[in-house]
Parts: sequence; structure tokens; C-alpha cells
Amino acid sequence: MKERTNQIELNMEQLRAIGSWAADCAERALSIYEDRDGSDLRPREAIEGIRVFANGGKRTAQLRKLALAAFYAAREIGDEAAAAAARAACLAASSAYTHPLADVDLTKHIVGAAAYAALAIELDQGGDEQRGEEVVKWAVEHAPTEAREILMQMPPRTQGKSRLDRLTYEVDAGIRGKII
Repeated sequence: MKERTNQIELNMEQLRAIGSWAADCAERALSIYEDRDGSDLRPREAIEGIRVFANGGKRTAQLRKLALAAFYAAREIGDEAAAAAARAACLAASSAYTHPLADVDLTKHIVGAAAYAALAIELDQGGDEQRGEEVVKWAVEHAPTEAREILMQMPPRTQGKSRLDRLTYEVDAGIRGKII
């Protein structure tokens, strides 16, 4: 009997393409964080860190530290929209560490920055779901081929109950359905 594996094909060029796109997604919401606390550079530094990697830099422990710092910024800010923007930056930087496993939870490493950016913008606009949908549409339209290639090797996300779950699902489903 052949042993089942949940390993997927994944290479550095794919991670770089996803990292560049994730940085673009997170950057769309960055001003929300910076408007609340312009002196805290952690989310910006996380986005800058993933850009260095995306442009051919090494995947170093420093990038992990930048992602974690953005995560802590999200926990400390005390504002839902700003926290979502910082989480978008965290997940953008974390995209470089997507594991080569066919696991639905790992799809968040690919689509999480876009979903959190959509949530941040939506919350910043008083909960206007249309604004979030616009961000999702932009993210899907600008997703690189590599994102679709990887997602198609993973189980699809379900809609879930929270607004973040639904936005994450919409980004995932949109990229999977994108005609390339």
C-alpha cells in the first residue's frame, strides 16, 4: 500500500512571489495602523522585511522577528482596525515561512494578509462590508499565479462564522477560481 503524504511542491520563487503580493495587500491597510500610532514602526518594518525577501533576499530569523513584532503591535494597539492592519503586516512577513503541507490552516499564510487588510479597511470605514469586498476583489485580481498553484494543492477553506473567516474564504475561493 502506498503511503499517503500531505507534502506539496513549494519553492523559494513561489514564496517570493506570494511575499511580494502579500506585502502589497498589507500595505493597503498600513496607514490605518500608522494613523493610530505613527511612532510604532513594527508593521511597516515587517512589510519592508518581506519585500527584501521577495526581491531575492535570504529568508532569515530576522524576518521571523519582524513578523512577530507586528503580531505584538496588533495585540497592543487597542483599536480593531489598526490591529487588523498590523496582523496583515505580520502575515505578509510570515508568508515566507509557508510550510510545504497540504493543510487548510496553512492557506492563511497565503491569503491571510489580504483578508486582514480587507478587514482593517472595512472596520476603518465603520464596518462597511462593501469596502472589504473591494479589497478582496483587488487582492484576487492581483494575486500571482504562484498563489493559485499552491492553493490548488491544499484543501479549500470554508466560509466560517466570523467576518474574518468569510473574507479569508473569499480571497481563497477567488484565487482558486481565477482564470489564468
